[in-house]
Amino acid sequence: MQSLEILDISREAIWVLIKVSSPIIISAMIVGLFVSLIQALTQINEATLTFIPKIVVVFFAILIFISFMATTMGDFSAIIMGKIRNL
Repeated sequence: MQSLEILDISREAIWVLIKVSSPIIISAMIVGLFVSLIQALTQINEATLTFIPKIVVVFFAILIFISFMATTMGDFSAIIMGKIRNL
């Protein structure tokens, strides 16, 4: 395997990682910002208040985006297996 092929596979793996994890991270970040805004407006400074909404939203984000994540990972795995087969 040439170094350019390894670099290309690594770049593609990082891109797949970003595509798969971004819906969950973005949804958790939006909920965290919203809860922090509510805490700032009501002056409630409870550190544990953000955990339950984030857990619920991340769970539903996983349920909603699981087919997208599985398809993306499956396509990437097929590409990698094809490259391994051509060695």
